[in-house]
Amino acid sequence: MCSVKIPLITPAPPRSLYGNRTTAVRWTRFLRQLGHKVALEETWDGEGSGMMIALHARRSHPSIERYASAHPNRPLVVVLTGTDLYRDIRSDEAAKESLELATALIVLQEMGLKELEPRHQARARVIYQSAEPIKPQPKVKRYFDVCVVGHLRAEKDPFRAALAVRRLPPGSRIRITHVGKPYSEGFARSARAHMASTPRYRWLGEVPRWKTRRLLSRARLLVQSSFVEGGANTISEALAAGVPVVASDIPGNVGMLGEDYPGYYPVGDDGALARLLHRAETDAAFYALLQARCAARSYLVQPEREQNALERLIRELGKGS
Repeated sequence: MCSVKIPLITPAPPRSLYGNRTTAVRWTRFLRQLGHKVALEETWDGEGSGMMIALHARRSHPSIERYASAHPNRPLVVVLTGTDLYRDIRSDEAAKESLELATALIVLQEMGLKELEPRHQARARVIYQSAEPIKPQPKVKRYFDVCVVGHLRAEKDPFRAALAVRRLPPGSRIRITHVGKPYSEGFARSARAHMASTPRYRWLGEVPRWKTRRLLSRARLLVQSSFVEGGANTISEALAAGVPVVASDIPGNVGMLGEDYPGYYPVGDDGALARLLHRAETDAAFYALLQARCAARSYLVQPEREQNALERLIRELGKGS
């Protein structure tokens, strides 16, 4: 395959740990390994290229619009995030226009296709986000450790697990460890208040990815509590680590874990989450079922699978350009 010069646009700033930046950095590495010349940018610098890949239909719209105007016959790939899929493409004119300008669309889990009109589905494909395997670590016997990995912002419903563990019986060994950057001082104050009132909950703030992966590898469960997700990197990391997941029943999580997965709770329902956590802790057969179902989905997040999907996409678009 011929080398292609590709600006890869993400609105997430350098060195941030936002999901879009994580995806963009990983894709940059994959594409460079395939021999392409990739410029990872927050906005398009105007230089010529063979195609553009832009994450976030709304926030990257200025770059998408300028590129489509400058190079109307070159491939333009738009990657749809959770807020794109489940909010902006219905209500935001910039996001809507990005859909129209795109040569190809990418969604990050299979349920994402259902959010698109048929004419957009025809230009869309699913590419699951990958994660490197994590070496299993010994579990702490004193606790039934549960991880929450996600920045503290409204879309993540960040304190649902902290509320749920208040409902657990006194004899429960469940301990919640939450890592993530607060989007405001108000979220940080809330996290500190939950720690003060809930001994089972501890918030570590933003930590490096290597430390997050180590914490996850030692956990018995991941809680993914979001209101909106396009395809959570954290679920990919859990699947790669062999850590089962308990998740809100939103389409983005269902697309990652499968429609018949037994570890969902109604979004925003801390009572149901508490019951699910308690069952996972006390019912060995149920916990084993969660493990088996997650293991069956782990092939979706293999790095070589994601890289091969990107290679096929670029090859197909190159033939048509």
